[in-house]
Amino acid sequence: MKRQERVVRDGADDAVFSRITSGQDMSAERLNDCVAEMARETGLNHYLLAEFPRGDRSGFASNCLACNWPQELIDFYEEVDLFYCCKLVSALKKTAMPVLCDKASFESTAANQENQRLAGLFTVHGLKTTFAFALHDMHLRQYIFAFSGERARLTRAEVMEQVFRAMEFLELFGQQNPVEKPTESLGSREIECLRWSAAGKSSEEIAIILDLSAHTVVGYLKSAMRKLDSVNRMQAIARAFRYRLL
Repeated sequence: MKRQERVVRDGADDAVFSRITSGQDMSAERLNDCVAEMARETGLNHYLLAEFPRGDRSGFASNCLACNWPQELIDFYEEVDLFYCCKLVSALKKTAMPVLCDKASFESTAANQENQRLAGLFTVHGLKTTFAFALHDMHLRQYIFAFSGERARLTRAEVMEQVFRAMEFLELFGQQNPVEKPTESLGSREIECLRWSAAGKSSEEIAIILDLSAHTVVGYLKSAMRKLDSVNRMQAIARAFRYRLL
């Protein structure tokens, strides 16, 4: 092995940039404690760690991994179902950089009758300013780290420290929590049909592309939907993307 290749390999194996080791526990409970510690260090009282909302799972409760919001706020926010379309999520979709929302971070981007009540609840509980960023793990699962409170803007050094710490936590969490997989493996034809369906092709068009009959294509798609526990093609495609099959 060339000397340069050996140095790169050894550096990767030793995790030279990380202060934590692969042997450490990073269960959901431990991850919650780590995020709580990050919040304390930033001087922001409230924290949220959530998976980035997806098309087939957009609700707040289904994506929340760690949170110390008051229960009243959690219950109401889940009820109004605004997480996937809130200003914070919309802002994080447009940048890879951390963002700071001075107010109304979790309100809907569109005019909504619940926004005023939400603003009041967040303010009463001290969630006036939110510092947030998005990261993904080695399985490409994307997460939102959000810290809320009343302190002034964080310094660049503080932001860099917290983002890097979150990367360390997600590295271990990803190692110890492998990506979801369907209970039954999909065949190559089933995946091909799903891929072309995701591209907007009809069963007849897919049949021409793959030199199959339309009846056979429908059969492959039905089989894929069954294996992905989906009720229609759209849900099957969404789950196939989540499992990184497409």
